[in-house]
Amino acid sequence: MNPLMSAEQAVLGAVLLDPEQLTHLEWLAPDHFYRPVHQALFGALRKLRSDGHPALSADGPLPLSWVTDAVDEASLHVRGLTAVYAHTLIQVWARTEHAPVYGRMVLEGAIHRTVAQHAIRLHQAARADAVQGEVEGALRTADVLTGVLTDLARRWGTDPRPVPPTAGPSGAADIPPPAQTGQVAEDERFLLAVLAEQPGAMGEVVAWLRPGDFADPTHGQLYRCLGALHHRGEPIDRITLLWEAQRRGVLADGTLSSEQLASVCEGMVPGSADWFGQRVMRSSVTRTAAASARAIRTLAQDEVLGPGRLINHALHALGPLDEVRARWATANSSPAAKATASTPPAGEPPPDRVKAARARSTPRSGASPPAPASRLPTLSAARPPSRGHS
Repeated sequence: MNPLMSAEQAVLGAVLLDPEQLTHLEWLAPDHFYRPVHQALFGALRKLRSDGHPALSADGPLPLSWVTDAVDEASLHVRGLTAVYAHTLIQVWARTEHAPVYGRMVLEGAIHRTVAQHAIRLHQAARADAVQGEVEGALRTADVLTGVLTDLARRWGTDPRPVPPTAGPSGAADIPPPAQTGQVAEDERFLLAVLAEQPGAMGEVVAWLRPGDFADPTHGQLYRCLGALHHRGEPIDRITLLWEAQRRGVLADGTLSSEQLASVCEGMVPGSADWFGQRVMRSSVTRTAAASARAIRTLAQDEVLGPGRLINHALHALGPLDEVRARWATANSSPAAKATASTPPAGEPPPDRVKAARARSTPRSGASPPAPASRLPTLSAARPPSRGHS
């Protein structure tokens, strides 16, 4: 026997036998029931009560009209409901004092089901945006999901706040990640080529683009190298990028070969780093939205997870999307707004240094630690002196 179906039948049987139980179920809505017949019947019972049905004020035993009128009202909205089924609910589920507990079980099932449905919608919107080169659909759907989680938390009586899971949820979502198109990889290669060849190009994207925004991990590693060079104020070109990749162990561990790096940065690509960076960022938004959706659906499929924990863990799973979304907004702001937002308070390092530091990777495990900065002259310091003119 399905526990959720039993709980739904128990709620309806209790209310059919004792209409006063509806006063203890104000927080339960018809759409919290799974079966359409149960939705229609519970909605009819609530309507009869709000309309002041005569059975509510009758003395003595409950009039039969309470049941028959409820069935007639529900039959206006759904097919297949009979008075026989309503009387069966009364005979089988006669523990009217347990109605609030039964209702809580129904609400718990509705929360899991609702969260899973909205996670699927978010994933579908992310996949559609990825194909169309947009992000608005995924972001709107994420806003709806956040609102739904907040409303469910209110109904359940918990405080909606992001809480990371103590362990990974059991099971795995059967929704595949969105396939990466060749256009995404091409945009990333073009961006890296522009950053490696155009002086000052890193300054256009370093404030909002991160290595994790690249779909190809190898491209993300190269962007980390570019961020390190920019942070140290050293010149950026194909040679310095190759040297930085070697220093970071990217070449030694097989992540990248010098030939691959040369092919990525091959030739001069006309275009704006800001324009290519926004295309990479757009792909990152939809990819992150899809990842959040998969994580939330996996959480919703975990029947052991209580509603309060499910809601708070789902809000936490939306955190990465909120972070990427904030940087997407920065990338699309006007140049004046970008400059205003990046003005540092007195005594703080320049904003480009701060942003570039975030774009750098941490020391790689197994790689030799770099020498202290005092013992490593910068490339600019190692340049030969310019020859004077007489």
